[in-house]
Amino acid sequence: MKIFIEEQKFTQSWLFIGLAIALIVVTIPIAKDWDTISQGSFGEILNDLGGILVILFVFVLFNSFKLKSRIDEKGVYYQYLPFHFSYRFLPWNTISKCYVRNYNAIFEYGGWGIKFSFRKKIGKSFTVKGAVGLQLELMDGKKILIGTQKREEIQRTIDTYQDKIALIKS
Repeated sequence: MKIFIEEQKFTQSWLFIGLAIALIVVTIPIAKDWDTISQGSFGEILNDLGGILVILFVFVLFNSFKLKSRIDEKGVYYQYLPFHFSYRFLPWNTISKCYVRNYNAIFEYGGWGIKFSFRKKIGKSFTVKGAVGLQLELMDGKKILIGTQKREEIQRTIDTYQDKIALIKS
């Protein structure tokens, strides 16, 4: 029995550099006027610190995002934390096609993350980074793309279960 397990997080340096620059840009004017700001009421202080709080919230949010995927003899599992509290499970008998492919996150889905398309042709995507994903075409016509950073390993696992998919359909 072959099992594929992967966990991905947003670790792109450009993302965290951008958040750090935004934090610096917002913090400098507050630091310069802190004597005046600190004399205000709690609500005024909170209002002045709002930009910093929003940037810190976005940083914590991106740090909490995690895409977990698993493939075994029963099917495909995926979980996108903090949005999914448990794994979503797709048994092999609900999958009509399963293959690894390159994708363009910006042009196909509008970026990385959890993306939904009203066009049935494109479907849903659950990605964190990169341009490689496991494309699932379900028996009901829906499509799901799950991003991966382990192209060769996921391909070997899918190859292991292609025969099982064919057996289930027969």
